Amino acid sequence: MQFVVNVAVLAAIYALIASGYVLIYRASRVLNLAHGELMMLGSYLLIAVASGVSASPAIALAGAVLLSALVGFLVYVALIQRMKGQAVLAAVLATIALGIMLRGLVILIWTTQQQYPARMIGLSNGTIEILANARISTFSLALIVVTILIYVALFAGLYLTKWGIRTRAVGQNPLLAAQRGINLNAIYALTWGLSTFTGAAAGILISLDSGLDSTMTLIGLKAFPAALVGGLDSLVGALIGSLIIAAIEVFLIQVGDPLLSDVVPFLVLIVVLAVRPWGLLGTREALDRV
Repeated sequence: MQFVVNVAVLAAIYALIASGYVLIYRASRVLNLAHGELMMLGSYLLIAVASGVSASPAIALAGAVLLSALVGFLVYVALIQRMKGQAVLAAVLATIALGIMLRGLVILIWTTQQQYPARMIGLSNGTIEILANARISTFSLALIVVTILIYVALFAGLYLTKWGIRTRAVGQNPLLAAQRGINLNAIYALTWGLSTFTGAAAGILISLDSGLDSTMTLIGLKAFPAALVGGLDSLVGALIGSLIIAAIEVFLIQVGDPLLSDVVPFLVLIVVLAVRPWGLLGTREALDRV
């Protein structure tokens, strides 16, 4: 039973982070390779809000995620929007440069020392016994619940709201969408803000559960194969890819060398892409347009 709990927690982490990759790629066909750094920045913004504005848990958490969404919005307006008309590769390379810059900025401001945001805002991380021999920490359970809620909200938003319909239209045919009066820049900016919001939510909950340092970007990097395995234009695929990678990773940790966990996502990615390059639930059309 503990195996199932561990898989569920790890799959929730990967799925929540992978949703950010999928949102941006689905709307603009851009791979945001700075997503891990933006996720990490959201966790450090929690520390900044807690130390500079208020240590109240509600205010600190709300302030951090809202600031993260604003950062994502500004990244699009200040950087990605300027890539309009250029090759997609130019935007991808810009996100790589952005990630390197953010990593250096975080180290410069907060150093590489381990931080514990939960202590700063006065939250404790207890252990909950689900069944016999199966335990889960409070923040790990919160992470699973938040992942479910965010995915429900994303599915509802994409299929039941005007924003979602317009986002899907822009992803399928941006030229036709623009001719129909859809503001492409508004859709892209909102998508970047929402993507960074979901990444920050994952990063904040991870940091509350196990602490925070500059190596958090590795978790974001490991979630990227989950999105690719499932299909970069599919939220359902991101869930399935996250579950597959999490199950294999936890299994190898328990029966083999824990160090293998760092390479498992990429091994699974190689195998899946060799058989189905567009991912399990991705589309050939999306791959052809990369």
